[in-house]
Amino acid sequence: MAAEDDPLSPLRTAIDEIDDKLLELLNRRARLAKEVAKQKQGAGATFYVPSRERAIIDRLQGQSAGPFPKSAIRPVFQEVISACLSLEEGVRVSYLGPEATFTHQAVKRHFGTSAQAVPCGSISAVFEEVERGVADYGVVPVENSTEGIVSHTLDSFVDSDLRICAEIGVDVNHCLLARPEVGEAAIERVYSHPQALSQCRRWIAQNLPQATRVETSSTSEAARAANSDAAGAAVAAELASRLYGLAVLRRQLQDVPHNVTRFLVLGKEGGPPPAGGGSDRTSVLLVLPADEPGALYEVLKPLSEAGVNLTKIESRPSRRRPWEYVFFLDLDGHEDAPEIERALARISEVCDLFKILGSYRKADWA
Repeated sequence: MAAEDDPLSPLRTAIDEIDDKLLELLNRRARLAKEVAKQKQGAGATFYVPSRERAIIDRLQGQSAGPFPKSAIRPVFQEVISACLSLEEGVRVSYLGPEATFTHQAVKRHFGTSAQAVPCGSISAVFEEVERGVADYGVVPVENSTEGIVSHTLDSFVDSDLRICAEIGVDVNHCLLARPEVGEAAIERVYSHPQALSQCRRWIAQNLPQATRVETSSTSEAARAANSDAAGAAVAAELASRLYGLAVLRRQLQDVPHNVTRFLVLGKEGGPPPAGGGSDRTSVLLVLPADEPGALYEVLKPLSEAGVNLTKIESRPSRRRPWEYVFFLDLDGHEDAPEIERALARISEVCDLFKILGSYRKADWA
């Protein structure tokens, strides 16, 4: 069929013209971003302002009339902003590594692929990198919807002055990865992190009953092990298959279909100003007075009286004295909201230790 007879030809030409204009506008935006960075550098101002980034995306999502999906606006413009930032100083983000883990995915989701992502060997190392100024931000897991809290993250807040400035939600889709020539019937060993093995326990028992489960330090390390084992497979993220040259044999192995991990973004400054509309969350750390009956009730009472919704409470040993516990609270709303500010002020008066860890936007779980 000749091009002039193809009914799609005019549409494709129009799309090409729009793509050309988009590229021209992207380069124009990049030049303006470089000028902004230059002026900030001269004034000694912070080059990366997460609240400004979030405001841009919120504004664009709010004014979009479609049909471009609103859910796609955030990742598209996240990459645009990330690429523009990389033209100058860029953003350095430490995270619980190694590469191709779900924490690595959280970094890419929040900061874009142009951010400089630096893997660390432990959660405490992520905190230290940000505290020493080696990294601008850190990303650590804090909670999984099926396995519960990540205790090392909560414990690290006790002695740290870092603030939570954002949270990230990542759907955990575990895949079965193996070398291209390895079929399921030949698998004798399944490698993965203990938590991933636990999340896929039923599937492995039903589909690979002959296989031995081998625990590794991370899902990425599991993929590396499977790459060198002609009878091995890994339970890991699909991203790891590309990094280690593995084939994806199965997807969605997790026993609970809606398996989500919550990650926190750590920084030296707090999160964005209040957004309202139920989209803010505040995290608090506190230690109650020892041997005082009703102490926990006195802490929770101001929240109830102010109509503040407490969404989470966890306790951890304080490691300062035997049988002393640190409580971690998540509540709806921003610390700058008058009713929450008053309630938290009352709570601080009855605690031996009280610390607001940060107020931030709730994750976009979609």
